[in-house]
Amino acid sequence: MPTPVIYVIFGAVALVLCVIGFFAGSAFRRKSAEKTIGSAETEAKRILNDAMKTAETRKKETLLEAKEEIHQLRQDTEKELRERRAEVQRQEHRIQQKEETLDRKTDNLEAKEEKLAQKAQQIDAKLEECEQLKRSQLEMLEKISGLSKEQAKANLMQMLDGELSHEKALKIMEFEQQTRDESEKLAREVIAHAIQRCAADHSSELTVSVVPLPNDEMKGRIIGREGRNIRAIENATGVDLIIDDTPEAITVSSFEPIRREIARVTLEKLIVDGRIHPARIEETVAKATAEVEAIIKQQGERAVVESGVHNLHPELVKLLGRLHFRTSYGQNVLNHSLEVCYLSGIIAAELGADVNLAKRAGLLHDIGKAIDHEQEGSHIQLGVEAAKKYRENEAVIHAIHAHHGDVEAKTVIACIVQAADAISAARPGARRENIESYIKRLEKLEEIANSFNGVEDSYAIQAGREVRILVKPEAVSDDQMVIMARDIVKKIEDELEYPGQVKVNIIRESRAVDYAK
Repeated sequence: MPTPVIYVIFGAVALVLCVIGFFAGSAFRRKSAEKTIGSAETEAKRILNDAMKTAETRKKETLLEAKEEIHQLRQDTEKELRERRAEVQRQEHRIQQKEETLDRKTDNLEAKEEKLAQKAQQIDAKLEECEQLKRSQLEMLEKISGLSKEQAKANLMQMLDGELSHEKALKIMEFEQQTRDESEKLAREVIAHAIQRCAADHSSELTVSVVPLPNDEMKGRIIGREGRNIRAIENATGVDLIIDDTPEAITVSSFEPIRREIARVTLEKLIVDGRIHPARIEETVAKATAEVEAIIKQQGERAVVESGVHNLHPELVKLLGRLHFRTSYGQNVLNHSLEVCYLSGIIAAELGADVNLAKRAGLLHDIGKAIDHEQEGSHIQLGVEAAKKYRENEAVIHAIHAHHGDVEAKTVIACIVQAADAISAARPGARRENIESYIKRLEKLEEIANSFNGVEDSYAIQAGREVRILVKPEAVSDDQMVIMARDIVKKIEDELEYPGQVKVNIIRESRAVDYAK
């Protein structure tokens, strides 16, 4: 028991000690806090006093600086104002001087205007005097010359017209000569170069073919009993067989060259075979047709290879082969097309154009002649339709359309093909024409020349390459001859179609004839 009591006592003592320590500590902390607060207030007062002193000093410094700055600004402003006042005074002075100067100039101008007005009045008076003098002189001249004013004016206009005609003729001659010197030089070089590099044969234009016979007895066998064999041949081939007194020969007549060639080959085969009757004729015609078709294909392929023009439609190649049997004015059309192809390529190379396109257009420019015997329309229209049908280049189609001037040539290729076609057709020996067309062309040439006033007579010479015109000397002067020659040339170009060029030669001759009696 004694032990728990001790423990209680000890606990009570400890508790008392703790309470005493608590109160003692609280009193100590209170004193310490009061002491600390007192020192903090003292320090705060000190800091506040220092801050007030510093602020007062800064305030004084700031006020001083502001006063100095204000003083400096006032001085700068006053200086600027003085300068501006001085500048304004100078400007006012200059303006005043200008006003004075303008016043003096105005006075001078007014004085000059008065003088000019006086001079104008004097000039008007002088002009009136001159007009009166002019009228009196005109009246005197009319009396002396015996001509009225209108008659004199007409004479003067006639003199001026003559002088102007002379000057116009000289100018025309000058421009023509200049153009001829500049253009013909280059044209001759290009064309000569092209012609030198191209040579082609020519053939005669024929509408008949002659088939030789081994003997005259063969004529009767070809005719057959009651003419059945010859009728069978004509019906199968579409040609006319002419059997006349010509010994050992039969003439095949047709304007369609391919049918004529088929008939010729058929007759040759029948003559070699010796069996001539309607059934055999039909069989032989079929074989001959196949052979001619093969020749057509071969000739077309040859033309394509020789010209170097590739990627042509097979039907166009066949049409080219058909041209082998076609002639125009004595010129084989396929050879002519190849020649135009070569010339077009050479000219295009000289001018820097597309050579391949030019050769293609030159080769196909007459493609319509392969079908113009079978369809209605000109070879130009048919050629354009064929080229469009087989999807040819637009430049090639335009060249075909324009190579005879049916439409205006709008591309360099079309102009090249025109020139190459004219060169090929106009070279010596290339073409022939029948006597009727030749005479009509000469008559038309002379008719155009005789249609001009002052022409006494005209003669077409050199196969229509030149026309000589005799004019009346009293109706046409030397100056008017130049103008007349130009007008005749333009009318020939507009109304005639011809290969090459036509020379217009005007001759004026004055003669004085008298007789001694």
